[in-house]
Amino acid sequence: MLIGIDASRANKDKKTGVEWYSYHLIQKFKKLDNKNQFFLYTNKPLKKELGNCPDNFREKLLKWPIPRSWTVGRLSLEMIKKNKPDLLFVPAHTLPLINPKKSVVTIHDIGFEHFSDAYHWADKLYHRLIIRLIKRSADKIITVSHFSKQDLVKTYNINPEKIKVIWNGYDDEKYRPIEGARQKLKEKYNITDPFVLFVGRIELKKNVPRLVEAFAKYKQKYPDDKHKLVLVGVKGLTFPLVEEKIQKYNIEKDIIFPGWVSDDDLPLFHNSAALFAFPSLFEGFGIPIVEAMSCNCPVICSNTTSLPEVAGDATLMFDPENVDEISSRIEQVLQNETVAESLVVKGEQRCKLFSWKKCAEETLDFLIEQRNT
Repeated sequence: MLIGIDASRANKDKKTGVEWYSYHLIQKFKKLDNKNQFFLYTNKPLKKELGNCPDNFREKLLKWPIPRSWTVGRLSLEMIKKNKPDLLFVPAHTLPLINPKKSVVTIHDIGFEHFSDAYHWADKLYHRLIIRLIKRSADKIITVSHFSKQDLVKTYNINPEKIKVIWNGYDDEKYRPIEGARQKLKEKYNITDPFVLFVGRIELKKNVPRLVEAFAKYKQKYPDDKHKLVLVGVKGLTFPLVEEKIQKYNIEKDIIFPGWVSDDDLPLFHNSAALFAFPSLFEGFGIPIVEAMSCNCPVICSNTTSLPEVAGDATLMFDPENVDEISSRIEQVLQNETVAESLVVKGEQRCKLFSWKKCAEETLDFLIEQRNT
């Protein structure tokens, strides 16, 4: 069997959720399968470990002048050639216009339908057109939570039997307790005070403005508290709303913006944080809360969308639209060591349910099953 995989996103230098999903699945497939043949389609030469392929994996470099349309355009042209795959797997929210006999695509979430202000109009139009293409042309859809499946069925009237739920994993080799993490973080990022951590795009959809306001209210109640709020991630279109909250409460000195942080350094932040706060308004899965749990960091998070499914009973949850409730959860953890320790113990157990190996095994089995049906 010849399986083709769109490896273009896995090959990006600065990876976020979808890119890491693609990367880890490909890397695990290499270890799991030595019988089937794989084509890794890419718009640029595969980099570092991704380019280190066993004998049954082959890089297929397909150059194209318009990067944004590479999957829709250039990969489509490859699918009309004689040596096309038996099945094409696209681990991201897109699909070629032309496909082989079988195609499977992963849709992680459809947040653009619920939080339009967080997306450029051209991105929203592109995503909606692609969803129509996927609904019509893909044989099967993988999604990463039962919430996302229900959302796809409700929003686009997709047959639920066409959708397979396979939970995401996390990198358990990197995200783990690290001895001396605080000192390493101090040396590299000059962060010396205790802190509350957030990781993700700094924007409205992630609810960062309310997190800033909730933290400001906590600081008002405990003015001598030394904790800072560290916001790790790139600034989204709605970042000015975050700035407004910071200026309104005059807490510039209590907010730290490290910017985008590499996946090698992120575990240092998780290991060093007194609390991980994830107030997102919409998540297809929520890998960051699992990563925090695996580093023995207590977690508080929203009680909406996919997060209760992923978190189980291992976090303190809150209504993400209730600033006072978010602030109260921050207080519960930072002011009560027993609560914090309890969350660490529960999180340590909860994160064992997730791994990229398990995700890859289930995904590979599903792809092979589709080829044989």
